[in-house]
Amino acid sequence: MTTFDFGNGPVPAHQHPNGGGWVADTAYVADSAYIADSAQVFDNAQVFGKARISGNAWVYGNAVVYGYAVVFGNARVYDNAWVYGNALVFGNVQVYDNAQVSDNALVYGNARVADNAWVYDDALVLVNAQVSDNARVAGNARVCE
Repeated sequence: MTTFDFGNGPVPAHQHPNGGGWVADTAYVADSAYIADSAQVFDNAQVFGKARISGNAWVYGNAVVYGYAVVFGNARVYDNAWVYGNALVFGNVQVYDNAQVSDNALVYGNARVADNAWVYDDALVLVNAQVSDNARVAGNARVCE
């Protein structure tokens, strides 16, 4: 049995055939998704469709990434967060709790999207911005600093 340490001791895991990134056996990653060699998917996370996880990005907890979404850099998607559609999440971004980033939304820099917040349409959240609680950022909205 192959194992990998995702930070809490070694667990059964395998390298994804499309990119070579580490995936815990408890997580689900579709063959159509791409997990880069430095990326990690663990706990009960799910990645499917044509989603791409690359750089040093982590998807974990009960998080879901799907569609054509891309998570890269040092981004973290966790808890019960969802990233989907054509969304882009990168840099040192954290998307967590029950947050959603979808459609053509772009979240980058040191931004945080948390709680029940939803960033969608063509919205942009950047730099050190924080979107939380039940906030909705949509349309061509821009949130920064």
